[in-house]
Amino acid sequence: MLRCGLLLMPLAVSATACGGSASDPLSVKPYDAADQIAANIPDGKQRADPGKPIEVYVKGDGTRITDVTATDAAGRHVRGELSADGRHWRTTAPLAAGARYTVQVSTENADGAPGRKTLVVDTADAGDKLTVKFGPDSGEYGVGQPVTATLSRPVTDPKAQALVESSLKVDSSPRVEGAWHWVDGKTLHFRPKDYWPAHATIAVHSNLDGLKVSGGLYGGAAKPVRLTTGDQVEAITDAAAHTMTVLRNGEAINTIPVTTGKPGFSTRNGVKVVLGKESFVRMKSNSIGIAEGSSDSYDLPVYWATRVTWSGEYLHAAPWSVGSQGAANVSHGCTGMSTANAQWFFNTVHVGDIVKVVNSGGDTMTPFDNGFGDWNMPWKEWRDGSALKGQGTDTTGAAEQQPEAADAARLRPRI
Repeated sequence: MLRCGLLLMPLAVSATACGGSASDPLSVKPYDAADQIAANIPDGKQRADPGKPIEVYVKGDGTRITDVTATDAAGRHVRGELSADGRHWRTTAPLAAGARYTVQVSTENADGAPGRKTLVVDTADAGDKLTVKFGPDSGEYGVGQPVTATLSRPVTDPKAQALVESSLKVDSSPRVEGAWHWVDGKTLHFRPKDYWPAHATIAVHSNLDGLKVSGGLYGGAAKPVRLTTGDQVEAITDAAAHTMTVLRNGEAINTIPVTTGKPGFSTRNGVKVVLGKESFVRMKSNSIGIAEGSSDSYDLPVYWATRVTWSGEYLHAAPWSVGSQGAANVSHGCTGMSTANAQWFFNTVHVGDIVKVVNSGGDTMTPFDNGFGDWNMPWKEWRDGSALKGQGTDTTGAAEQQPEAADAARLRPRI
């Protein structure tokens, strides 16, 4: 009888018979092959060691294994290898910890009749787990909001990073081209090539649970998040022209006279993302290293403050500089405007909206260490920060990172 050769699949190994007529023995209902199959599965309530392979054997002569698939409850297949004589099969990829595998074994006896045996294998839980915290929290954000993933411990091995990254899924509708970027061993950011589309839905989840990362370290569970975007709102400040133009979905809705950082305190150029809004902030110059009593010192109540960096850059009401707004740059790095304009801006923008500064004498906003400057990194460089060979990935269309206590010194407002 002519048989097909061994077919090697990416997620499972199988040896399958070619099609035949209704008289082909393989077209009949398989018999119970329980007496012909053995496996290294613990008895009773014991669980299998996920660090060891599942092995299936043939007992006695005249029977061979023709096909084996092993699938966990999440639908993930584990790779395996069948011996040339069809008497032994074993998994060749690490098992997940704390998982239940259903192993379907197909056999053929000496007469060519097909048999079937189903095995259930429960693996032991992992003692050491790598957990993931996604950010921001579920909700509505502006089109500039990156997705973040914070790991419970550093992962630096390239193969382990690739495994982790491939398990972190971002699905959006509509679909976009995007990629993860490793900020450091514990932090990843995901952004599209361009801003998110307006009124998009973004679902973020992890498939890492139970997967072996390295050594005795296995992935843990992660809480998924669901984000939506509103209108595309972008505020473009021209520091040389002393104006800020606010656009909604590409159409200008307001142009506001402003003042930005004076020489020595020039406002950062580039794209920033709104981090939060505070209706009142007490701003003191000594918090950014300006000595009390100097000509640059200040201690002021500030209203309608929209934050764009952790180090204290805001767009806010500055009634003391109204005479310079639209004409000169006199601030210590913030973008100042009248109280009425600042309140309008505060009520118009949301967390995740875009604030872009051009024609300032300041440096360009850094990508990661002072808020979300992710959009200032060129797309090619962003993709090169992926562990998956720097290739962008289409989303399949389906907590905001907060500063640590040790970084409190970076949260100092300036005017």
